[in-house]
Amino acid sequence: MNTHRFTFHGTHLSALPSGALFWPEAGLLVVSDLHLGKSARLSAVGGAQLPPYETRETLQRLDADLAATGAARVICLGDSFDAPGIDAHLPEDDLLWIARLQAGRDWTWIAGNHDPAPVTLTGAHRAEHRDGPLIFRHITTPEARGEISGHYHPKARLSARGRSLTRPCFLFDADRLILPAYGAYTGGLFCDSPVLSDLMGKDAQAILTGARPVAIPMPRRATHRA
Repeated sequence: MNTHRFTFHGTHLSALPSGALFWPEAGLLVVSDLHLGKSARLSAVGGAQLPPYETRETLQRLDADLAATGAARVICLGDSFDAPGIDAHLPEDDLLWIARLQAGRDWTWIAGNHDPAPVTLTGAHRAEHRDGPLIFRHITTPEARGEISGHYHPKARLSARGRSLTRPCFLFDADRLILPAYGAYTGGLFCDSPVLSDLMGKDAQAILTGARPVAIPMPRRATHRA
C-alpha cells in the first residue's frame, strides 16, 4: 500500500490513500466522518435520492484498510452516522458487517455533531480520547496541542496543465491534524476557504489522498493564522 509517512507530536504516522490515518506503533487506525446511512436519511426527509450503497462502499474501504494495516484498534472521530439514531435502522447486512469489523478489536466511537448520542453498537463511546501525546476529538479547539480531529472534510483544489483537480486531504501544522471525510458521498470544504486558512498555522501542509498520497504546502488564501 502506498502511504505518506510523517511525524506529528513525536509519533510516526501514515496517511493512507483512502483518507484513513494509521499509527503503526499503537496498532491504531483512525477514520473520520463516515456518515453511514446518508442516503437513507436524505430519502426519509425528501432530499436527494442517492443510490443506497454508500454505507457498503464505505465499509468495504474500511474492511480493506483494516486488512492491509492489521490494526487492532480503531477510533472513529465522530459523524460516523449521518443522523442521531440512524445506526439502529441500517440494513441487517450492514450491521453484521460492522460487527464483524469490530470483532476482536478495541473500537472507540467519538461523538460528532451528526451523532452526538452514543450509538447502539458495541465499543467505547466518548466525547474525546487521549492516547500518549495525542488527543482525538471531532472538532478542533483553539487550544489544540497534539490534536487529531475531523469535521471539516478538507479538500484541496489544484490546477495543472490547464486542468483543475480536487482531492480530499489531510491538513496538519505544529498543533493539529485534521482528517478528510472517509465516507462515500461526503462533500468537503476547500482548504483555501477563510475558515481553514485562518485556522491552520503558516507552515501547514496538505496531504492529498489518492493512489499515492503526497504532501504539499497547504493551498490557502493570502491571510492566515500566524
